[in-house]
Amino acid sequence: MKQKKNQTSLNKFVRSIFWENRKKILSLFQDIVYNDTCVGIYPGDTCLGKGVLTMAFGVSTDIGIDLGTASILVYIKGKGVVLKEPSVVAYDRNTNEIKAIGEEARMMIGRTPGNIVAIRPLKQGVIADYTITEKMIRYFIQKAIGKRTFRKPRICVCVPSQITEVERKAVEDATFNAGAREVYLVEEPLAAAIGAGIDITKPCGNMIVDIGGGTTDVAVISLAGTVVSESIKVAGDDFNEAIVRYMRKKHNLLIGERTGEEIKIKIGTCYPRQEELAIDVRGRNLVTGLPKTVTITSEETLEALSESANQIVEAVHMVLEKTPPELAADISDRGIVLTGGGALLTGLEQLLEERLGITTMTAEEPTTCVAVGTGKYIEVMNSIRD
Repeated sequence: MKQKKNQTSLNKFVRSIFWENRKKILSLFQDIVYNDTCVGIYPGDTCLGKGVLTMAFGVSTDIGIDLGTASILVYIKGKGVVLKEPSVVAYDRNTNEIKAIGEEARMMIGRTPGNIVAIRPLKQGVIADYTITEKMIRYFIQKAIGKRTFRKPRICVCVPSQITEVERKAVEDATFNAGAREVYLVEEPLAAAIGAGIDITKPCGNMIVDIGGGTTDVAVISLAGTVVSESIKVAGDDFNEAIVRYMRKKHNLLIGERTGEEIKIKIGTCYPRQEELAIDVRGRNLVTGLPKTVTITSEETLEALSESANQIVEAVHMVLEKTPPELAADISDRGIVLTGGGALLTGLEQLLEERLGITTMTAEEPTTCVAVGTGKYIEVMNSIRD
């Protein structure tokens, strides 16, 4: 009994010593891991190598984040895309307390009481609300890699191609404050090209059209750099808003953003379909104020989306006009690659081919291309330097 009591006292003493000196001990382990040193507690002990410590403490991770207006994707080296959630945050405006983040918050849009607001802290590819964006990034990092990480991760974040220095600094600071050890920024078209499996290091012209939620980035890439680029604030969210406006104007029906997105996904098109589709849409009648159901066809969505789609075509045309002739010849041979969630809009490939006369194709996994490319960017840049 006495021996057990003494053992308990000894355990408490050891724990107290560790707690008082925890920073020095953790710093020592960090140096061991960083320098890949082999250490034993006593002479002749089995050494603790980098692999053991990595397993025990979850050491440094390389993370790629597609910080999109509509959704956030997190890519972890060796694991692929581990998280994909809407970039929506619900908070109490009276107490500034975060109520929900991601999919749970998205379900609250248009359904919250007066004191709770569900917002998108990123607008058209840049930070609109710094404090909430920082909290959102921290939440997604912890959800992707866990809270018990031994070393802070290196994080690569994608940004629109024509972002200002102030906007770049805001993204860097928010990511650092969210828990990054090092922060790298990569332009979206470059990340999309890497994610689509294109070898960007070759002296060959590749055109990428990345259609996200808030921005469309068009770029010609060669030798791991951007030769010509254009970024317009017309993308997936504008398609949704165009459908909402059309329903209000043509049918006197008020619908929400989520309903507009559902219409776009199910029957939306920017090029005439061979087979016409139709769905029932529920909303509020603007004349009577009562709930109403209207049937809308794919031909009507063509009318609603034509203006936004034409703006994207014009942006691509503008970049082609500025492209050096040798690279333009490469693009004519290799075609245009579409990435991003907006690339899934029916008829976009056909519209670009008809208007520009260049073969257009959509990447295999357009929604995850940017996240994958962002995660692989550090490796690609290191291989070029080597």
